[in-house]
Amino acid sequence: MTVLAALRAELASATNQLLATAASLSDAHVRAPSRLPGWTRGHVLAHLAANADSYVSLLTWARTGVRTPQYSSYESRAAAIEAHALQPAALHLAHLEDGAARFAAAVRDLPDRAWSARVEGMRPPPHPAWYVLIRRLREVGFHHVDLAAGYGPADWPDPFVRRELHDCHTTWPHGSSTVSEIILLTPPPRPGTSSAPLLTNEPPPTPAATPITDRPPPTHPVTPAAARVSDGPPPPSLTRPMTPAAPAAHRSMPDSQPVTTHHRPEIVARWRGLGEGPAVAGTPRDMLAWLTGRSSGQGVSLLPVGQSFMPGPGGAGLPPPPPWLTMPAPADLPATPPKDYP
Repeated sequence: MTVLAALRAELASATNQLLATAASLSDAHVRAPSRLPGWTRGHVLAHLAANADSYVSLLTWARTGVRTPQYSSYESRAAAIEAHALQPAALHLAHLEDGAARFAAAVRDLPDRAWSARVEGMRPPPHPAWYVLIRRLREVGFHHVDLAAGYGPADWPDPFVRRELHDCHTTWPHGSSTVSEIILLTPPPRPGTSSAPLLTNEPPPTPAATPITDRPPPTHPVTPAAARVSDGPPPPSLTRPMTPAAPAAHRSMPDSQPVTTHHRPEIVARWRGLGEGPAVAGTPRDMLAWLTGRSSGQGVSLLPVGQSFMPGPGGAGLPPPPPWLTMPAPADLPATPPKDYP
């Protein structure tokens, strides 16, 4: 048993959630701004549809041994996104569904031996074909948030958060870092879950030699205003349901007292020696949202030099996040699919 089964299941779930969001969008919604500067939701949807086919190309390379580029060029990639961005919502959904189906078929039909074949995206380093699943999960997970349509960092599965932070740490841009240390804290337990840490301590990685990106991230953290639906009231699927109130019978009991749970965060990982700048602290989920530009730093706090850590609401006084993601894949991945990753 390898990690492939878990990645395929996670990808199927993430894709179904993305398709459900896309199905809820009207023509007006897809023309509205996304969270990415200069892109509408239509641009994001067009990119996600084309991205699925680009990874089919890499899996074809792995299956046949014939070099098959992810895209023919950056220029053709950008032109295709622009050409499809303004199409109706129904066409966006159809293209997303078709691309997802082609990618799922390519994954299903890939021989076991081919998962170890080395392929390469638009920039190096090359990586084994099994990591294509992680790259597609990354695209779906982050760009689903960029649609600003009800899906946010709180919806990322724990394995996604753990894996993306691991790869961020492994490919850390030491030469252009804006922080010297990252402290990851235990999050408050969700209802029905344990408070097991998402990460464990690990030594600082070796600096990457060349900054590499697949899609340039936003040049500045996204502000709350950029995430709002700006074209009138959204359909019901674009809004989060409110937490239900307590049952009436419980509220009417005069002797009932509110139950307060105090969460004292613990440090579960420290990334030291990252570069120049202050130290920052936050839960893994909040930290990932800030590092990727999917939040303006809510839940991430500055740790002043010489002062003990005191958790706060976060976001104030933070430097801009360092470049994300400096490499499309870590350089030292195992050739064969491992049992678990990370």
